[in-house]
Amino acid sequence: MSAAVAAPGVRSDARRGPTFPRVVASEWTKLVSLRAPWWTGGVTVVVAGVITYLSAQASSVDLGFDPVDSLGTGLALAQVGALVLGVLAGAGEFRTGAARTTFTAVPRRWPVVAAQALVTAAFAAVVAVLSVAASVVGILPPAARRGIEVDLWAGETPGVMLGMGLFVVGLTLLGLAIGVLLRRTVPAMVTTLVVALVLPVLLTMVGPPPLPADPAVLEPVAQVTVGGTLMVLSPGGAAQLMTFPASSGPMEGGPDIGPVGGGLVLAAWVLVLLVAAALRLRLRDVR
Repeated sequence: MSAAVAAPGVRSDARRGPTFPRVVASEWTKLVSLRAPWWTGGVTVVVAGVITYLSAQASSVDLGFDPVDSLGTGLALAQVGALVLGVLAGAGEFRTGAARTTFTAVPRRWPVVAAQALVTAAFAAVVAVLSVAASVVGILPPAARRGIEVDLWAGETPGVMLGMGLFVVGLTLLGLAIGVLLRRTVPAMVTTLVVALVLPVLLTMVGPPPLPADPAVLEPVAQVTVGGTLMVLSPGGAAQLMTFPASSGPMEGGPDIGPVGGGLVLAAWVLVLLVAAALRLRLRDVR
């Protein structure tokens, strides 16, 4: 009878399972021990800098050239690297079969998904900072040739750089969520690229043609269309708003929600998809 009673002051850690900090540490170790995230992150940084430089160089011949206007142009292509990074972090374990080991050690599903999101966001934040720095470096040579001094702390530039960094982190988490949800690298990759890159372009084609210009003001009449609204509310369209200054106005055919609104829309998509991924993990076994 005495053998069945636990000694006072002794905790049964076996019942409690792994703690969340240990799960986070394990996920971090798994992520940084792979080559693919490092290569993907490095390529993302290089592409951001090179494309920004080429864009600024091409624009430097204009009389009204402002180097800061080219700051976010490199992310138009570099965002592919962020999406791929997220998908690899989310679907990689299912491809190799390591997910079985993970969920055997951590039977509860949500701590693993939360830890993966936290670790991936931290890694993506480093990539984001380096990508923004590479973009800044990319606009300096064209600006110097024109004798223009770049002030990164003037006007809306700090907000644009912050939005660029959050853009990279947000799209990486979007790729992670879709990767965990679909569990297969190729379908997740295709789905992520379609949602983030192709869908916004297709949505711009939806809706009635624009209204003719008002003769009194000789400017096009602003018109909110169904396609424009859906584009702004899509993950890819919302993410694009984060890289624009707040004063740039709405996208064509879309409501004016600004970069903050775009960030909130993208965050909502990421949260919904992560919850859906956690529910699927809870309801269906890992195979």
